Amino acid sequence: MAYPVITIDGPSGAGKGTVCLKLAEALGYQLLDSGALYRIVGLKAVEAGLLGVESDGENGDIDANQIAKLTSDLDIQFLPNINTDDIDTNSGSGHHIRIVVDGQDVGNEIRNETIGHYASKVAVLPEVRSALLDLQQDMANEAGLIADGRDMGTVVFPNADVKIYLTASAEARADRRVNQLTDAGDNANYEAILASIKERDARDENRSVSPSKPAEDALVLDSSSMDADTVFAEIKKHCQRKGICF
Repeated sequence: MAYPVITIDGPSGAGKGTVCLKLAEALGYQLLDSGALYRIVGLKAVEAGLLGVESDGENGDIDANQIAKLTSDLDIQFLPNINTDDIDTNSGSGHHIRIVVDGQDVGNEIRNETIGHYASKVAVLPEVRSALLDLQQDMANEAGLIADGRDMGTVVFPNADVKIYLTASAEARADRRVNQLTDAGDNANYEAILASIKERDARDENRSVSPSKPAEDALVLDSSSMDADTVFAEIKKHCQRKGICF
C-alpha cells in the first residue's frame, strides 16, 4: 500500500513548522522534520564515542561507515508538542514537535551550538547522507507523511502526492525572528538578523548538492502577508484538488 506524502519545502521562518503540525493533526499523518536529522545523528554519534575530542581531532579521523550504521539503526519519531504555550501559531515560532529518538526526548539536547557543530561534521559524509535518505524514505512506508525541509519534494520524495514550497520575504522572516526573540525576553538586532537570513538563503539556494528550490510541480506560496490559518487553508484546498481527503 502506498501512503500519501505531502512535502513542505522552503526557507527558515516561512512558517513551515506551524503548517506541517496543523496538516499532521488534521490528516492524522506522521511528521518528518528533516532539519533535525543531522543534529540527531551528531548527538548520537557523540554519545556512541564516534565523534568528540578523541575521535575527530586534528587528523579528522571519523569512521563514516560506523556513523552511517548508527544512523540506519535509529528509531526516530516526530510527535506533536502537547505544550501549546510553547507555540506561537501566528508567527511560526516555538517548538512545534517533540523529537523522540530510541524512546528518549532529545528536542532540547539537539538545539545547542555544540551539537550543531557535530551536525555539520556528519552532514558532509556521503555515507551518512545516503543512510538518512533511506531512513526518510522508509518513514513514508508506515503511514501518511508530512515532510518538512528544503529538498523534500526535489530529492527525498520526488514522487510525493502533494508538493508545497512555502516562502516569505527576508524582511518578513526577520520580523518574525525579532518578535520571537523579543517575546522570549532576548535582545534582537533586526539588521543583523536580516543579513544572516539573506546570507543563509544565498548559501542554501546556490549549493551544489540539493539546493533549496521549488520542485517543478510544487505549489509556491508566499506567506509574507499571510497568517498561519490562511496558509493552512490554501494548502488544504490544494491538497483536496490533488485527492487528499480531510
